[in-house]
Amino acid sequence: IGRDPRFVGGKLGVLAILHTWTQTLEYHPHVHCLVPGGGLGEDGCWVRPRKHYLAPVRVLSRLYRGKVVAGLRRLFDHGRLEFRGAAAALRHRQTFDACLDELAARDWVVYCKRPFGRPATVLGYLARYTHRVAISNDRLLSFDGERVVLGPRDRATSRPRRLELGAEEFIRRFLLHVLPPGFVRIRTYGLLANRHRRARLAACRTALGQRTSRPPRVSCRTLITRMLGRDPGRCPSCGAASVIREPVAPLRRNCRGPPDS
Repeated sequence: IGRDPRFVGGKLGVLAILHTWTQTLEYHPHVHCLVPGGGLGEDGCWVRPRKHYLAPVRVLSRLYRGKVVAGLRRLFDHGRLEFRGAAAALRHRQTFDACLDELAARDWVVYCKRPFGRPATVLGYLARYTHRVAISNDRLLSFDGERVVLGPRDRATSRPRRLELGAEEFIRRFLLHVLPPGFVRIRTYGLLANRHRRARLAACRTALGQRTSRPPRVSCRTLITRMLGRDPGRCPSCGAASVIREPVAPLRRNCRGPPDS
């Protein structure tokens, strides 16, 4: 759709972040997508949408429906789908095809809207989902050895409420959001894809007339001075130079951040 000259006529970029939980730890998989309001044309110019929106939702919904149905059919053909419980009847080809025909006959809903703030606000909102686990410590109110009390927010009133779960049920809900080994929570496409991201983003900045050079590097001491408003290498009382008697061990370059779940 991005390459279609009826809509944009340029290469778009997508940052997609998987989110699987609700306030009550139920399984609700969905993806938050951040898409720039334009694309990079073949001539190297920045191309803006032809209309006041990036792409019509009706076109997006039909394309999304076709991609999902085709993907399910391909997985079935390669034997990569498992059907258990109430879905066991879908193991038969005729039943599965009838189910896909019913899905393809329905109107799918794809929701798009304008950003609710400036770009920094949108990025800050998405940043809260990048490396979070299913629940934060401040929403764990109590545990008596058998019952866990949570503090989810009510969707209707946005006010906190109490939810009691048995220990086993709490663990079951929490483990629903542990990703399989090797599964990537954050994915990038188009202009933001890893392979050509640096070159394409530089081309986008050039097309938009923005600065392409990186800001000069500053030392850690300079950054702390800017944050604290004083030199950390000097005593705040007398101004004398501070002496570090025990050296700080350097950080390992191959250390990794906390796991996703």
